[in-house]
This record gives sequence, structure tokens and C-alpha cells, in this order.
Amino acid sequence: RLQKDVDFYIGIQYLFFMQWKKMREYAHAHGVSLIGDVPIYVSPDSSDIWGSPQFFQLDDQCVPTAVSGVPPDYFSEDGQLWGTPLYRWDTMRDDGYGWWIRRIDGAGKLYDVIRIDHFRGLDTYWAVPYGDKTAKTGQWCKGPGMSLIRALTGWFPQLEFIAEDLGYLTPGVRAMASTCGFPGMDVLEFSDYDVRCGIHPTPGKILYTSTHDTSTLAGWCTRSFAGGDETSGAEVAAKLMGDALASDAPLVMMPLQDVLGLGDDARMNVPGVATGNWTWQAQEADVAEVEEKTAKLLRSTHRFWGEA
Repeated sequence: RLQKDVDFYIGIQYLFFMQWKKMREYAHAHGVSLIGDVPIYVSPDSSDIWGSPQFFQLDDQCVPTAVSGVPPDYFSEDGQLWGTPLYRWDTMRDDGYGWWIRRIDGAGKLYDVIRIDHFRGLDTYWAVPYGDKTAKTGQWCKGPGMSLIRALTGWFPQLEFIAEDLGYLTPGVRAMASTCGFPGMDVLEFSDYDVRCGIHPTPGKILYTSTHDTSTLAGWCTRSFAGGDETSGAEVAAKLMGDALASDAPLVMMPLQDVLGLGDDARMNVPGVATGNWTWQAQEADVAEVEEKTAKLLRSTHRFWGEA
């Protein structure tokens, strides 16, 4: 009954994966590795859930009994209600985490390094009763912890992982991060010191100038240091970019908006806001304009030695 639709998406995915394969080969030929994100949860209308409903907290009509989110925090006083179905971790564990192994195997065909989103959710996760309007009424439940991580690293010793260890970090989360050895994230905008006086990354962590969930670096500097003056904010942000690259962080991640010096009108996502996100797109001409300047900055901070 749905054969035409199925064939259409098979065709689109075939073209995408052929193009991705060529792009990845080109990147590797130029000494560039690709970092890819693996969201901790999947969409309720995804093929993941359609194909393996037994691994998710669903009733006999495939309606979620509880959904994902995070409790109230500095992003939202109501918490964030993500609304995606939660895993049946006990069933997954009994199956040897085969679903996750297949998922990481697929991601490994696309990326060289995999960032595990919402890493703290592997220790304990926030479960919200299905139908609730906010995430306030959830409760913490126990996740798979190191048993899942050991399964994945055992199957994929060739892959590198990054732990998105942001949010409310308990001793259990810190212990899990320390035990697995995955590098975590240090976000410049979350620093508890004045970064204008020098940047001091947490040893071993990857330094992010901003993330898709935060203000752009220029937007944050405009608000935090420049009293709303966008020109001054952009100047502070440019200095911080150089300081970040000159720091002893093993890797510095700079969203393209930060490289281009853009303000919060180019922000990618506002957590807890359902609409209006993920609309910003880069323009090729804008990227070309800063290419030489960026290459010089990377060379001067010993982050890049190739051709401009």
C-alpha cells in the first residue's frame, strides 16, 4: 500500500549516502575528520520505534507511557518536555544492547568521532508521564550506565566518543564519565570565571565557544560584556575566539555562527521553545569572506598547518 512512498525515500537516502561518501572521502584526503551527533532519544514516528517497539516504554497501542525531558533548570523554569519515548533499558540489556550496537554501527559509517548527546541520561534519566504539559512532574529513573558503554566500546574499539556531559551532573554521572574516559565538553559561556581575563579549559575536555543550544558567542558577549552594543560584543567575541584557540584545550569547537561573528539573530536553537528553531542557514559568500582570516587565526594558534 505504501510502496511508492517507500521507494521514494529509498531513492532519496541512496542519493544522500552516495553524496556523503564522496564528501567524507574528500575530507579524509585533506586530513579532516568528521564528528557526528547521536541524539540519545529518537522520534516517536521514527523507523527505530516502528521496527523495534519492544525496546521502548509503550503500551499495547504503541502509545508512550512516559516521555523524555529534563527538570527545571537555567534554560526553562518548567523544564524541557522533549516528548520522545523512553527506552526499556532492562529489555535492551537482556538483548545485549543489539539496538544500540546497530545504531552506532550506522553512525560509524558516517562519522569518525561520535558525540553522545545527553550523556548524563545514561546514568539517570528524567521520565515524564505521557500527557503532562510540562516536565515539572517527572522523576529520575536509573539508566544503563557503564554496561551500555562497555558494550559499545567493546564492539567499536576503532571509534572515538565525546560525552555531552552538560546539565545537572551528579556524582554518579561524574563517576561514569571518569570511568569511560570519554572527553567531555567545556562551554565557554558556562564558565564560572571572567573569560576576558584568560581562558582556562578543564583538562582533557573539548572547549566549545558556544553550542546549538546557547547564544552565539557574539550574542553572549553583547549581552554579558558590551551592554547591548553589538559592535563591541563582536569585538570581545573575536578576542575570545583567539584566546580559545590559543588555550591548551585538546580540541576547540567553533560553531560557524561564531566563526562568522554573528549575533543572536543567527542562534540555532532555544531549548524549551517548540517553534522557530533550526532555521538559520550559512551563505557561501559569507564563508568565503572569512576563509583567509580564519586560516591565519588557526595558523597563529598552531591549530592548522595546511593551505588556506
